[in-house]
Amino acid sequence: MNGVPAADTLALVVFIAFFGITIILGSTVSHWRGLLSGGKKKSPAPGSSGGHGQDAHGNEDWGLGGRQFGPWITWFLVGGDFYTAYTVIAVPALVYAVGAYGFFALPYTIIVYPFIFVVMPRLWKIARDGGHATAADIIRARFGSRTLELAVAISGLVAVMPYIALQLIGIRTVVQALGLPGDIPLVIAFVSLAAYTWLGGLHAPAFTAFIKDVMIYIAVIAAVTLVPLKLGGYGHMFSLMNTILPPPDDTHVLKPGQLVPYATLALSSALAAFLYPHTLTGILAAKSENTVRQNAVYLPIYTIVLGLIAMLGMMAHVAGIDTQISSLVVPLLFLKLFPDWFAGFAFAAIAIGALVPAAVMAIGAANLLTHNVLPKRCDTVTGSRVAAFVVKLGALLCVLFLNAQFAIDLQLLGSVIILQTFPALVLGLFRISYSVIGMTAGWAAGMVTGLGICWMDGLRPVHTLTFSGYSELVSTGLIALAVNITVVAVFTALRHFAPGAAIANQSAK
Repeated sequence: MNGVPAADTLALVVFIAFFGITIILGSTVSHWRGLLSGGKKKSPAPGSSGGHGQDAHGNEDWGLGGRQFGPWITWFLVGGDFYTAYTVIAVPALVYAVGAYGFFALPYTIIVYPFIFVVMPRLWKIARDGGHATAADIIRARFGSRTLELAVAISGLVAVMPYIALQLIGIRTVVQALGLPGDIPLVIAFVSLAAYTWLGGLHAPAFTAFIKDVMIYIAVIAAVTLVPLKLGGYGHMFSLMNTILPPPDDTHVLKPGQLVPYATLALSSALAAFLYPHTLTGILAAKSENTVRQNAVYLPIYTIVLGLIAMLGMMAHVAGIDTQISSLVVPLLFLKLFPDWFAGFAFAAIAIGALVPAAVMAIGAANLLTHNVLPKRCDTVTGSRVAAFVVKLGALLCVLFLNAQFAIDLQLLGSVIILQTFPALVLGLFRISYSVIGMTAGWAAGMVTGLGICWMDGLRPVHTLTFSGYSELVSTGLIALAVNITVVAVFTALRHFAPGAAIANQSAK
């Protein structure tokens, strides 16, 4: 596969063993729920809506784990959902390609946790008290607008679809690296994900996230310890990197033109990160506000691991890895420097690292479909399972009919889209009399701006802003969000200063 050396049978056996055990554990998680809930019987959340009687409670259990996950389970679930196989593959690939600029994921995952600490406990409480399972549920209750509810729901669905596709691509990449040809890896990825999610619901990724994280930690720690030893130590490695990817003449690690895009990409990514259906699902599944706060404090541990993962891109250069396909950087590094059995273990860790978040993504998207898009009669366990399957099928079609780079570009576009739900979902938490029309108009203006810029720029994540002869690259999502918030502010001001105006004839509840 594009020059990838095939690992031997031992690597494939190790991969199948770990990946298969994880699938079995996740698919049979209903027999392990005592471990997740401490043997306590779950009670439905106050105000739970959608469906009737036991079916409603069963749907909440399948889609939100019964809202019973404590700090330990939530930490693994949210971390496993947020730090995906795409992270393990794409971040080192970006560092391999552009050097220090690829480390922008680190500040963004630092900025995001204070945001979680301040905003998410309040969001969790509103969802718990109202029995809401999605962001669009909260919007419907807050603003009483079906149009705005649909806008937020569709934004989430469109944003998460290419994200699931990237997880399938991640599984396909490592399985192909093991020597399996053609579409067999993709079939394995899709069938595994479908069975895992259908049978286990949110309990499946919650339970197996622990396995995923332990395996990722072992693989990464082994890599950052043993690879430098094989390459002559960290000092030698960084000296070579100065030659391979030399710093600019002004001695700054980033080039002058990279400073603003680096900062704005980090900020926009942080603001968007927990607006996605899958990350928000992990938060809403927590059992208390304090659980959410505790996770905001302890989740930065993952950022330390992310920094180590990013360095794999530099190690690949020093190890002599030469490839034009960025997604192969990490697989090639492990195949070259580690025994085949450990390469199989590491590839299983990456594949499980795709399986866990992809399952949560499909469940989050299914919650949006059954709660906010489809008729209420679809809001059942069976309806949610079918909806999740349809979402995964859509992601599979993305992989089959779009090349991998276009799927990555669509994911970048998804971050622009999901960011436009920020005013309604986050600013809407403040008890200000917003105009519903203003919120909807702001969302539409942000969408038109963001998608229009992306179309003109060829799906790039940054756009050149020029003012008085001064040009700077700025995150496209942040530009669109600024337009969005400006429109909301104008409509809100009109409501306060001209309460009789027809343009502001509705207010938030």
